[in-house]
Amino acid sequence: MTHATRRRPDETNRRARALRHGDNMAEALLWDELKAKRLGGHKFVRQMPLGPYFADFACRQTKLVVELDGSQHVGSDHDRQRDEFMRGQGYSVLRFSSADAVKARVSVCSTILAALAGQLNEDVAVADLRFVLARPEEGEVL
Repeated sequence: MTHATRRRPDETNRRARALRHGDNMAEALLWDELKAKRLGGHKFVRQMPLGPYFADFACRQTKLVVELDGSQHVGSDHDRQRDEFMRGQGYSVLRFSSADAVKARVSVCSTILAALAGQLNEDVAVADLRFVLARPEEGEVL
């Protein structure tokens, strides 16, 4: 293995670690609900590298990404590109406002549980929530 092939994962790991240890209260509060399989027994990871992006939270088993967004993300073309990339990787993406993660954590967790259970079965976009359903594989029925 060359130095160049080892370097990328090390940089990716350092970036993910820095994001996990960042000073984001909303992410810290939601992580308290998601870590250690606390939410319905589902295992989540934080700041998972996914192509050129990092998912705030991801459940690999159900292929669900949960993103928390500050006000600067409202209507973001960049976020739509991220969502489409993650969708192309087979992940559904659920976006909440950071404010909701702080003020309405029970509702946020209930919505995450609904997505994990397959109860959200179409794309949804409202002012403070966005859900992008993964595209089914050819011949697969959701």
